[in-house]
Amino acid sequence: MSGRSLAGLRAITFDFGNTLVPVDRAGLRRVVETTGRAATERLGPFGLDEFLGIWAEERERQFREEVPRFREVDLAERFVRVLARLRGMASPAAGERWDQGAAANRSSPAEIDWAVDVYSRAFVETLPPAPAAGRLLAELAGRYRLGILSNWPLAATVDRYVEAAGWSQYLAAIVVSQRVGTIKPHPAIFAAARTALGSPGRATILHVGDDWAADVGGAIAAGWRAAYIRHRPEDSPLPSSDRDASVEADLELGDVSELGPLLDEFA
Repeated sequence: MSGRSLAGLRAITFDFGNTLVPVDRAGLRRVVETTGRAATERLGPFGLDEFLGIWAEERERQFREEVPRFREVDLAERFVRVLARLRGMASPAAGERWDQGAAANRSSPAEIDWAVDVYSRAFVETLPPAPAAGRLLAELAGRYRLGILSNWPLAATVDRYVEAAGWSQYLAAIVVSQRVGTIKPHPAIFAAARTALGSPGRATILHVGDDWAADVGGAIAAGWRAAYIRHRPEDSPLPSSDRDASVEADLELGDVSELGPLLDEFA
């Protein structure tokens, strides 16, 4: 563990995936498989393997197209595209974008809402939180204003997870890229989180996360403090970035369980 002085700290925000909730490849695949089995039964005829293959292709397409534009991927849009292909529509050629309106003609809004809800609930029920997360939030809530600041394609999933885990009582804010309209490291999402926390001084907010560019770089650029989590599931399918020398984190820790002792030492 390493760190430098954090005197005057008033608020802490946490990334969601791979900070409070580890997301490994097998766990996320179980979520998609649960969704796919439900979809084949209700929305078919098509097979699970076909659903999984198209889902993976459309997921990669969305990240390739949206992340460089600082836009969050849209889960409902993905379901529209997946169902369109499963129902006979060809995918766009390489380098071309989807005609979302045409794709939407292959499904109904009710079907898409249902599918998104199935996926969201499957995530909450399948992936456990980091072992120390709940205890850490409970310990810190009496000393700091706490929030979640996350790049996530469905804010309702984060809301449901927080409620199911019993974390609501500890959090003053839940700020998710889907609601804000842009992703970390864009300054707009950090500004939205600061407002949601009651507008404390920028240098009095610490953001904790595992993505160097999004979490550390974004926080430092916003005038915040940053804590970098070095360890994440090695095979995590969530987007991330490698550490570089462009910025320096205020704290470094192996996982979120080390944050409490570091704050006792440096804050």
